[in-house]
Amino acid sequence: MSTFLAKYDVKRAMPALYAPQNREFEFVDVPQLTYLSVDGQGDPNGELFQRAIQSIYPVAYGVKFRSKEIYGHDYVVPPLEALWRADDPTAFVSGDRTAWRWTLLSWLPDWICQADVDETMRSLVRRGRAPEFLVTVRAISEGLCLQMLHVGPFANEEHVLADLHDRLMPQQGLGFTGPHHEIYLSDFRKTPEESLRTVLRQPVSRE
Repeated sequence: MSTFLAKYDVKRAMPALYAPQNREFEFVDVPQLTYLSVDGQGDPNGELFQRAIQSIYPVAYGVKFRSKEIYGHDYVVPPLEALWRADDPTAFVSGDRTAWRWTLLSWLPDWICQADVDETMRSLVRRGRAPEFLVTVRAISEGLCLQMLHVGPFANEEHVLADLHDRLMPQQGLGFTGPHHEIYLSDFRKTPEESLRTVLRQPVSRE
């Protein structure tokens, strides 16, 4: 069985997508990628969001350990990601967090299949660690996106997104083709707010 010389790290393998340095929005093309996913709604500072995180991580680590054991391929568990939606998009600018709908994501390497995730879930159930939230596998193809690295508190994203929606996208004749996407390069449970590093990504199309 072949093995990698070092752990596969998506941040190193796909730096344009997972380790950008640009502090202003730039175009990026995102291929179809596969993720573990958990759906929910409400304030990300609330208990529900934290419980959803506690559901997705055991599966993510279980799949990683299975990959190493079965395939001889080890990899770094990727940073947490989330898609954000609202029936009224102005909810993200106004700060009405109760209206926010979210999908937590954890990227999966392409050698992982549905059967690996299913067996991981069965193993967690056998050990009495079944996730509270439904964890599913989802393929997402975002295509053309505007993306930037945001450094600082999450609350400061509001004016950045307002500028994106109200000035930058109309200026360039761009429309929305998918939900707002964030990748949390920092562990927001341990990192000071001013040092948080978050990838902001918006799928777009030329109208």
